[in-house]
Amino acid sequence: MSLNPAQQEAIEHFRGPLLVLAGAGSGKTRVITTRIARLMERGIPARSIVALTFTNKAATEMAERVVAVTRERGAKADVAKDLTVSTFHSFGLQVLSREKKSLGGTFTIFDQGDQLALVKDLLSKIASGRAYDAGAICSRISSAKNAFLKPEELVEKEGDEYDEITKLLFPRYQAALKNFHAYDFDDLVCEVARVFAERQDIRERWQERFSFVLVDEYQDTNGAQLEVLRQIASHHGNLCVVGDDDQSIYAWRGADVRNILQFEEHFPGAKVIKLEQNYRSLKPILDVANAVIGKRADDSRHKKVLFTDKVGGEKVRLAASPTPEAEAKWVAREIRRLTKELRVPPREVAVLYRSNSQAKPIEEMLREQEVAYRVVGGQQFFERKEVKDVLGYLKLALNRADEIALRRVINYPPRGIGETSVERLSAHATARGWSLWQAVERVEALDDIPAAARAGCKELERVVADARKRMLVDRALASDVGRSICDAVRLKEDLSGSGSPAIAARRWGNVESILNTFKKREARQSVAGKDASSERDLSAFLHALTLNFGEAEEDPGNVVTLSTLHGSKGLEFDHVFFIGCEEGLMPHSRTTDAKAVDAAPASGIDSIEEERRLFYVGVTRAKQVLTLSHNKHRALRGKPAARTPSRFLFDIPTEMLEEVAIKEEAASMIEMSEGAESLLAALLGE
Repeated sequence: MSLNPAQQEAIEHFRGPLLVLAGAGSGKTRVITTRIARLMERGIPARSIVALTFTNKAATEMAERVVAVTRERGAKADVAKDLTVSTFHSFGLQVLSREKKSLGGTFTIFDQGDQLALVKDLLSKIASGRAYDAGAICSRISSAKNAFLKPEELVEKEGDEYDEITKLLFPRYQAALKNFHAYDFDDLVCEVARVFAERQDIRERWQERFSFVLVDEYQDTNGAQLEVLRQIASHHGNLCVVGDDDQSIYAWRGADVRNILQFEEHFPGAKVIKLEQNYRSLKPILDVANAVIGKRADDSRHKKVLFTDKVGGEKVRLAASPTPEAEAKWVAREIRRLTKELRVPPREVAVLYRSNSQAKPIEEMLREQEVAYRVVGGQQFFERKEVKDVLGYLKLALNRADEIALRRVINYPPRGIGETSVERLSAHATARGWSLWQAVERVEALDDIPAAARAGCKELERVVADARKRMLVDRALASDVGRSICDAVRLKEDLSGSGSPAIAARRWGNVESILNTFKKREARQSVAGKDASSERDLSAFLHALTLNFGEAEEDPGNVVTLSTLHGSKGLEFDHVFFIGCEEGLMPHSRTTDAKAVDAAPASGIDSIEEERRLFYVGVTRAKQVLTLSHNKHRALRGKPAARTPSRFLFDIPTEMLEEVAIKEEAASMIEMSEGAESLLAALLGE
């Protein structure tokens, strides 16, 4: 594919500051990698070029792309071997390591666990018995460092006790790090910025080393990163940044959109080039994206209008649903139609949402439809501990020789069988040629097993024996057996102690969800005339779950993607379902409710406008078909509450949308043509 004029101009620009405003899907990676290749063609040594980005994965991919581009352009294979492509933090570590002799000698890096332990220790000395969330204080210290603020520069909000304790603790925290000859993760950037500012000799050494600096995703930079760039580029001015203020969505982790908005002030004489031709999405999708982002309230926005040479495309669908459950059923049915009937590759389908909590009903309905999926930036449903525990008991009841399942549940919930006892049981089993389960059954004959562990083994044996009897003799359904196991081991009571009530409720809800998956499958099997209570059928289903979702983890390219909007940045799909477009979710209530406990901190950045940019990012993930959906009602604190469509939907002209009404009954996951099964579902109250 040939370069368009704007891309070519960005690549050919040689010296001086350059801002490349790369709209969504405009080929920015190709521009930045080809620009690096072009610099080397002009005689700039690879070792004099540094390209900075935000993740190790992105850095690796960029380095690989540069090698590929240089080869395409006829260069030698090793021309880029001395090129530096890294994250900001890796670059900072490189600087601090090379300069350690003049900066105090050898140092260590504190990880998050070390940082948390240090804050807890300091709190114990200054908090006078008051309990504080050490993690929240660590977060505030991190935010201050990202903004390149010194401890004495922190500003307290009146009456905010966490601001007060953070201001008191921050200087002590820094002093402790110095005493330990340690840096925390944020110091890898802000300490380099400080060293560059205070040590001319060090700054000049690195300015001479890197005479050309390139930055990807510039809209995601924070105050400390800006200061590093200012210092290293202040001599030669050869700084090229690529980014899009319309896609600045990480203020909550320190990113400051003002860095890209004020680039020309920070680096006078900068050239600005806009990449507006989109190579990803069809025109109807771009029309919606342009309509929403064009309403940004901040006048400083770099105005861009995305366009494409691609023709055709369906109108963006706007689906109104009565409830999230109906929405999930309808979306899952649509996905099944796409992937099973229309043969759309599952990897080209995604469901996007603002909050992780929205994923649960979608996950449940996709499982019910036997559609494999992955959760980006989240834990797979079947990888969640409480779900694996329930499945572990069922697997053990089916096959007592399954040592993996046995080891998983042998002391969960706790029943006095510690790790030492398990290893002793295992040693006895090995010495006598038993399975581990046989050692559990014969524990009374083993003298070195403590009394508490022996009692725990007998309790486990009773639970498994009862489950086997219910399955193999009583022909009970797996959903009933699973619930009886949960009751027998008092799983709900154990989960109630796992953190906050909200966490406990969520984990128990996951248990209910897996039992519900079994129950609904049993209903389908019954309608189809199959024996859902057979040992063989249950075993086959457990294997299918393991293989289906296990492969989804190993080969994520072959499954449907579920992701938060933040997690979807940088991804693209033919078909996108953007769910929950309602006030309170999009924009999130944290940005609209000043009284919210976790309200977004004021940082000079309009939180509502960041939510608009997040909406824009979601829309521009779609290549061919985009569906937006919202709900008329949603449970709020356990009670149904009326919901209002997102304000961003009202920014889209109605002629750009095809409205769809999701009906509660039409949203059933089981096809309505299967009358008998529909009747059964009604009788079951589903």
